[in-house]
Amino acid sequence: MSGRAAVLEARGLVKRFGGVTAVDDVSLAVGAGEMLALIGPNGAGKSTCFNLLNGQLRADRGEILLDGRALAGLPPRAIWRLGVGRTFQITATFASMTVRENVQVALLSHHHRIWGFWRAARRAFVAEANTLLAQVGMLEQADRPCGVLAYGDLKRVELAIALANNPKLLLMDEPTAGMAPAERLALMDLTRRLVRDRRIACLFTEHDMDVVFGHADRILVMNRGRLIAEGDAATVRADSAVREVYLGSGAAFSGH
Repeated sequence: MSGRAAVLEARGLVKRFGGVTAVDDVSLAVGAGEMLALIGPNGAGKSTCFNLLNGQLRADRGEILLDGRALAGLPPRAIWRLGVGRTFQITATFASMTVRENVQVALLSHHHRIWGFWRAARRAFVAEANTLLAQVGMLEQADRPCGVLAYGDLKRVELAIALANNPKLLLMDEPTAGMAPAERLALMDLTRRLVRDRRIACLFTEHDMDVVFGHADRILVMNRGRLIAEGDAATVRADSAVREVYLGSGAAFSGH
């Protein structure tokens, strides 16, 4: 982690489903202001690992620490309140609500405010929502319903929502899935800038190797539930074991 203080530490994580070990003795750490990529072929265990870190699944063995605090047994909402933001492969916004209102909902939850009376709640945290939308380049579209947005813009809104709880850790599961190549790079450029500026630890999964090699400070490679390689882009690109198990010929590792 190049001297960065560890925000997230996972030690010896194991998760089994019947006779299948989906995550097998995985340990990792990510520091403040760091972009850490977790890659591997389909079925490698990446999503299971993410779901363990987020509290959606409970590990059979191992521990997860956020700034030294154990997260084992906590539900996703409790983990979110401790400062873990997450984006998903498929965007999860309220289509009939405006861009600003979607962010306001997240802010209301973060501030433990009851928002059943939405007409009044629409006036809450407007300035904070606008600040977040400005940071992701969506302020000009704040009054548009999310249901009419282009997919790339929805991803930016989702990022603003993930930042609403002022996270220490940002988990991004396939953040550029479904996006055009130029949109992918733009979104990750934005994410990297926010991670640096706000000193957020960021762990992300991604299939696009240009995105991975162009934005990750470090890369972890999983295969069949185990970590098989770790390093910067040059180290991982040159690793013969990674070439063999991840993409066979390794052709996609010749990216930028």
